[in-house]
Amino acid sequence: MSVQGHDVVVVGGGIGGLANALALTRKGLRVRLLEQAHEFGEVGAGLQIAPNCTRILHHWGLLDEVTSLGVLPRSIVMRDALDGDVLTALDLRDVERRYGFPYLVIHRSDLHGALLRACRRAGVELVNDVTVTGYEQAGGGAFAVHDGGREFGRVVLAADGLHSVARRIMSDDAPVNSAYVAYRGAVPFAEVAHLPTQPDDVVVHVGPRCHFVQYALRNGEMFNQVAVFESPKALAGEADWGTPDELDAAFTGTCEQVRAGLPLMWRDRWWRMFDRDPIPNWVRGRIALTGDAAHPPLQYLAQGAVMAIEDAWVLAEHASGRAERVPAAGVGWDAALAAYNAVRVRHCHRVQTTARAWGELWHHDGEKRTWRNEVLRARDPYDYGHVDWLFGPTALTPDQLPPMFAGYDDR
Repeated sequence: MSVQGHDVVVVGGGIGGLANALALTRKGLRVRLLEQAHEFGEVGAGLQIAPNCTRILHHWGLLDEVTSLGVLPRSIVMRDALDGDVLTALDLRDVERRYGFPYLVIHRSDLHGALLRACRRAGVELVNDVTVTGYEQAGGGAFAVHDGGREFGRVVLAADGLHSVARRIMSDDAPVNSAYVAYRGAVPFAEVAHLPTQPDDVVVHVGPRCHFVQYALRNGEMFNQVAVFESPKALAGEADWGTPDELDAAFTGTCEQVRAGLPLMWRDRWWRMFDRDPIPNWVRGRIALTGDAAHPPLQYLAQGAVMAIEDAWVLAEHASGRAERVPAAGVGWDAALAAYNAVRVRHCHRVQTTARAWGELWHHDGEKRTWRNEVLRARDPYDYGHVDWLFGPTALTPDQLPPMFAGYDDR
């Protein structure tokens, strides 16, 4: 291993790690990515990708491929989980007109695969079977430490997820347990064709301490469902929580569309919902956090993967001074990392805290449910005040916008 070998070492081969490796390699930098698994891959089911991310995929030349693998839904429809009534909707064709890029849904593994193929085409050095256990600062860079030695980079990016080893350098915090659990299920559409579904829409049923999400995947060939609920066992401090009996109990009394979908959930696995409190700094020397290592959110804004891809765009743009490729004089990494830290920490803090608040709103009961439903029904469906800050370009740069945003319609 030569200390002159890599401009950037990326730790973690998930969506965030691959996005960073691709963005920086596109700027002419030498990037090595270390992944602990024997093979690259992703688990899970569907992802929602908003215009603030599809505009980046377009810039990277990936939007057509990603769109061909996913679905462009007609609208997002929010319903009451108990009576099934429509509360509000977002016209996604108008969203595309307003922001210049579409809102799409895609299987997590399909997005990961598209990024992996792009990294290989770009010449990223991809290395498997490497578990990074520590980080060290070094003159002019940093090391990622693993059992086989140390990997030097002018910058080391930690894309190592919720339980990030590198985050310990920045903070002594721990993941925050929301006591909510997610069950998922992606099945061939033929299995739900007889059910009361809306395959052209993303449908979110919001209910007391629970919600249920449905949308099509893979050009309508699959149907994705997510059931989320608060676990009584978790609140009671029991170790075995989130079990299928709790799933069924949580959705007792919900409407026909929700109850009809529950039997199709995967019942041999479930995901406990954690996030972390926002922290004010993601950079220490030449080591930087990215993706869930920096800002793991709760899922209510559907921005987890999106924020990781935004991180990659922002860092690469600052590393190159927004030039098409890095100048021969090299990268001013200290300034680039400082700019990345300034832009992204502020925005992702807002996403994380808003996601928590949005989850509380979704899960109201009693009088608060009645109030929420009245507020949502009164909303103008073409009022974008609640998403402009999220779907627009301001999440990426605090000053001038790069040319990719020239067509943004901020009416």
